[in-house]
Formats: sequence, C-alpha cells, structure tokens
Amino acid sequence: MTDDSRPEGFGALIIGDELLTGKRRDRHLPQIIRILRDRGLELAWVRMIGDDPVRITRNLRETMAGNDAVFSFGGIGGTPDDRTRQCAAAAAGLEIEAHPEGLRELELQFGPGGAPRRRRMVEFPAGARLIPNPVNRVPGFSLGHHHFVPGFPNMAWPMVEWVLDTCYRDLQAAGSIAERAITVRARESEVMPVLEDFTRRYPDLRLSCLPRWIPPEFELELGLRGASSRVDAVMAELQQSITDLGFQWQERPLGDS
Repeated sequence: MTDDSRPEGFGALIIGDELLTGKRRDRHLPQIIRILRDRGLELAWVRMIGDDPVRITRNLRETMAGNDAVFSFGGIGGTPDDRTRQCAAAAAGLEIEAHPEGLRELELQFGPGGAPRRRRMVEFPAGARLIPNPVNRVPGFSLGHHHFVPGFPNMAWPMVEWVLDTCYRDLQAAGSIAERAITVRARESEVMPVLEDFTRRYPDLRLSCLPRWIPPEFELELGLRGASSRVDAVMAELQQSITDLGFQWQERPLGDS
C-alpha cells in the first residue's frame, strides 16, 4: 500500500510477552475501538503477538501486503526485548537508520549528553515518518499505512489520535455509525427464519445474535449495526417481525453485558 492510497479498514497489532503471560492486562483494544468509534470508524481486526521477532516479522509482512491502516502497540523502546522497529524494517525490506528529526527530538528532551545513549530509540526503517510523542518527545514512526507507537497507554493513545486526525481526517464521519439491540426470550432456532431474511435483505447492516441461557429460559440479544440513517427503520421492522412470531422483545441499552 502506498502512502497516498486509501486504506480499506483499520487493524491493530498488540505486541508483548507480558500480555500473553498475564503479567499485564491489555488496555489498548477497548481504547482503539473507542478512539475509532468517536470518529465514525471501526476496527476490522486485531492480533496479539509475543516478542518473538520471527513471528512479529511474519505478521508484519502479512499486514503490509494488505490494504488496511494498522496501529502497532509496543516494542519500539530501547531495551533488547523491544524488537518491533527491526522487525518492521525486515518485513518491508529496509535498512534501519537513525532518524535525523528523531535525534533532534531526543536532544531537546534529554540534552546533547543524554541523546547519544538513547539513539537506538529513534533508529527506524529508512524513510519512516515520525509520530510526535506529547509525553516525552521520543517519537513513534509510520511506514506507509503502518503506525508504530509505544506500549505505554498515556503515550500511545494521543499518538494514535494524532495519526487519525492528521492522516485520515477525510475518512472520519462522527455519528455516522449507529447500533441498537433488543432482547428476546426465545431460542435461536425459533427466530432463525427472520434472521436469515434480514441478513439477505440488508447486507449493508450487521445483524448479530448473541444467545444466553438464563435458567430455565433462553434469551437472545439481537443487534443491528450500520449507517445511522438505516438502523432505526430496519430495527423497527425487526421488532415487528419478532412480535409477529409471537415473542416479546425489550430494547437493550448499549453497554449492558
């Protein structure tokens, strides 16, 4: 994907052994979902990967061959287990080099004496663009539509917002996506004809069916997600269809589990 092409969707790579071993709990996934949703955008996929460089490089090769804008969290520091910068270069077939503007940022933050010791933190794939870090001026970097930010949430999240508002403002449409849901005391098999009919007739909307067992009864959460201009009317039709089947339904507030 070239820098000036239009991404097909948004993905996320969340990197770190500490997440897979349970030493730390991931906080990036719910936040990137929120950040995108606030701008009328959606996350298409996420991958969580340990610090193994072979696996990181393989995943980056796969995602760089795709058409999505990708945010990568973690692994761009200066310690030996921070390997994402090198893996990104290997995946793209590029050399690693110290970024001149990155070196200037280090000097401004740490002084001429402190910058050389931290040089590794701005050694990025050749041709990378900087992502400014509002916390300590140690930047992240972009390579095409792949954007690499630190694992620290207080740094990563404003950097992601900067990328979205700088590079993808033309894709944003806040409020353009709506979601509604109802609960129905029924089994999946009892409403299946309606679900199949709505899936066929409204391919532009996402119809979901989440079953739950609440002894001794079964309950379904039926959700619709899509363009704001469409969801209300189609939901009203879905509610009527459920009523016609002889089942009662109740609106489910968003955010309920």
